[in-house]
Amino acid sequence: MGLVRMTGDRGQLVLVAAAVIAIGLAPVLFAYLQLGYHPDTERQPEVTGEEAIAYLDRSVHDAAAAAAGEYRWPAREAKAEAVRNEIGGDIDTLETAALDEGVAREVRYNDSAASEWAATNCESGPGKRFGACESNEGVVMQERANEAVLVAVGFDIEAVGPDGSTEVTVVIEVGGDR
Repeated sequence: MGLVRMTGDRGQLVLVAAAVIAIGLAPVLFAYLQLGYHPDTERQPEVTGEEAIAYLDRSVHDAAAAAAGEYRWPAREAKAEAVRNEIGGDIDTLETAALDEGVAREVRYNDSAASEWAATNCESGPGKRFGACESNEGVVMQERANEAVLVAVGFDIEAVGPDGSTEVTVVIEVGGDR
């Protein structure tokens, strides 16, 4: 075997190629530094009640479906408790869902908002189609053919995050005629 002799020209060609690649990568490095992570461009979580309301809306409708036809009007307090139990797990999930983003939520039932909703939205007087509405710790039910039917649930939602806080009172209505 013989020795292979390298010439200086080939070594210079390798150095020139390395310089061209380095010059080509320089704009990529500068773009990364300008557009990459920076604390003032980091996404801040929104501290609104909109996501919470949407989540509770689904939960209330799921609870209405789960308890439909199960309770007569005299057992309306038991139905209200069953609805709160059905929604309770979802409230726990909602309260802890955004903690890793720095947003804490607290959800409470609002009986006064639910009672006001019932007084405004449930038919009353002679000729009404259904029976009375009654609020039980934020859960509004109406008597329909001696059955306790869930028609609405009142909530207070408080969200606190790094950029502020918000408080929302909402009554989530279950669809259907009253």
